[in-house]
Amino acid sequence: MTMTMKKSLLIIGSLATAVGILFATSLSMRDHQGDSKEKEAMIIQTLISGLNNMHYSPRQIDDKFSKEVFALYMDRLDNARRFFTEEDMAQLRRFENRIDDETNSASYEFFDLSLQLLEKQLTTTQAYYREILAEPFDFSKDESIELDGKKHDYAKNDAELKDMWRKLLKYEVLNRVVDKEEAQDKGEKDEKGQLLPKKTTAELEVDARKDVLKTFDDWYKRMLKAKRMDRLSDYLNCITNVYDPHTGYFEPKDKEKFDQDMSGKFEGIGARLQPEGEYVKVNEIIAGGPAWKQKELEVGDVIMKVAQGSNEPVDIAGMDMDDAIKLIKGKKDTEVRLTVKKKSDGKTKVITIIRDEVILDETFAKSLVIKSKDGKEKIGYIKLPRFYADFENSNGSSCARDMATEVEKLKKEGVKGLIIDLRNNGGGSLRDVVQMSGLFIKDGPIVQVKSREIKPEVLRDYDKDVQYGDPLIIMVNQGSASASEIMAAALQDYGRAVIVGSKGTYGKGTVQRFLDLDRTISGHNDVKPLGEVKLTIQNFYRINGGSTQLRGVTPDIILPDSYNYLKVGEVENEHPLQWTEIAPATYEKTGSIKDLGKLRTASEARVHKNATFAKIEENAKRLKKRRDITKYSLEYRKHKKYDEELTAEAKKYEDMLKEISDFVLDNPGPDKSKIESDSVYIARNQDWFKNVKKDVQLYESMNIMYDMIRQNGETAEN
Repeated sequence: MTMTMKKSLLIIGSLATAVGILFATSLSMRDHQGDSKEKEAMIIQTLISGLNNMHYSPRQIDDKFSKEVFALYMDRLDNARRFFTEEDMAQLRRFENRIDDETNSASYEFFDLSLQLLEKQLTTTQAYYREILAEPFDFSKDESIELDGKKHDYAKNDAELKDMWRKLLKYEVLNRVVDKEEAQDKGEKDEKGQLLPKKTTAELEVDARKDVLKTFDDWYKRMLKAKRMDRLSDYLNCITNVYDPHTGYFEPKDKEKFDQDMSGKFEGIGARLQPEGEYVKVNEIIAGGPAWKQKELEVGDVIMKVAQGSNEPVDIAGMDMDDAIKLIKGKKDTEVRLTVKKKSDGKTKVITIIRDEVILDETFAKSLVIKSKDGKEKIGYIKLPRFYADFENSNGSSCARDMATEVEKLKKEGVKGLIIDLRNNGGGSLRDVVQMSGLFIKDGPIVQVKSREIKPEVLRDYDKDVQYGDPLIIMVNQGSASASEIMAAALQDYGRAVIVGSKGTYGKGTVQRFLDLDRTISGHNDVKPLGEVKLTIQNFYRINGGSTQLRGVTPDIILPDSYNYLKVGEVENEHPLQWTEIAPATYEKTGSIKDLGKLRTASEARVHKNATFAKIEENAKRLKKRRDITKYSLEYRKHKKYDEELTAEAKKYEDMLKEISDFVLDNPGPDKSKIESDSVYIARNQDWFKNVKKDVQLYESMNIMYDMIRQNGETAEN
């Protein structure tokens, strides 16, 4: 057992003892009815004990902490400053230096007051928008609205708040009027395929007010139905997030969803759902799932009632979305009967589905073969959306095993080089990234991890076999984070891969681990489950000693990207841990990249001549310029002129990504039989091919790979 693991287990043990003593007296006096106040007190005490004992950089629970929690909570509760007035804030600011005291005493006076005021202001502002939207707007008046809450003060009183709402609603209606005019001028059609009727601006204004009223009614219905525990989770996450952005509290339902996302599978009917008025609508049928096999449930169907087996159906009208989904999901091999209103004809139908395990194929590694025009040279391409793993089952899904499988497929196809795409891969399993990186080197360190007050530990690849030793490219962008950065950094430090992508990666250099709060307290089952906390327990460092925290990984070859001029990533988060460095690990630069400078120069020359890259560069500058604009005119002509400018600008770039004829793609042999077995898989595959053929960054990576292959060939001849 490693020192890091020993330390973690010892901390959990001591934490359980400490918290158990803390609650022994108070809980022995209870009637064991699971009183919510006792549960909430226990949650915050176990949470803070866990943070103080296990977090990489613990905080003093003092006035500075209190002010930071207050600022973060108020920003998240009312970031646009649409609900609270200065009068409300005066009441709340009394607690600005007292949240630390409340946290230590496990009390929630500030939180309770915030909910009380929020509920009051939701009722007040709901009356505002309904009254305001009952009358037409005058768009001839020259006034403006600032949409960035940080750029204006809270309203002084209710009268000023109401006027702020008037401007907000006027902006929303004006936007829709201009959009509706544009749609009818273009001759667009409605949902039934009929041409949109020509209407005057006044008639469109009436329609727009109805649309906005429905939008806000739906929004308020969700807010007013929010459970106290959901609001409490938001508050607790403001406490955890002043430690760092990646430490957070998870209700049991949120942890279940996290595990589902990480494993890429769940048990249920195999449909994605969304709210639809009082009910739930089917947004997507997942290929291969029970609903997909059963064929009766369709996208657009509205679920009205849910029955378990032969039991009486439960009407889900007005039910919380999470509660409705809980009824619809269920264990494998159980029966659910759905009463649905069919989108096709509006008739009601009962559909019976046997639940099963649903595999989310789109989260898993998948590969393609990229061929040269003459078909003589082949390059392998693997897309890895995340570093997934089933933490509950050692034989469950593993991205490292899947990557090895995809590499073997491509080797059998005779590829001469391999491109691994980690763009927008937000990370995941540390275990798997170490194993996966080891597929491409003989053996040696992959990453260094440092826990609090412990010497750094080197995580190594011990397998001397190299599964793939030919030229390798790793593609990254600003969405490549955590485990993606570990893999890119390690293979860059070894000189094993050329890193290609946007100006830098996300910059998350921390490791998290879940602590089940139930395990920290023995007994007291009447208040469990308490939930879990995801704790930052380690920093990770490159084998060269540097950290990716805040700085990310800088690619060897940087390509134009629409977000290259925007400040994105960890540096944009509040309260991130700072950049540090440690001594390098012992390793040898074993890569075989012959002339990186020559590869970079050749790429720059191609990019300079490429019209699509030129447009991407222009678009990046446009996005940077537009991002800072937050104030808008509410006068019709000025607003319409600005909208026309935006539309004309966007139009220049909407078709900038076109299919590239030089992309000749094929599926690896073993995948073809599954793809050809069903029209859904065929359609998905065609869509993937279509998107890949428009990927100019991948196209340039292919050209860089051909240069790498030629360099290796020249070296071999010499």
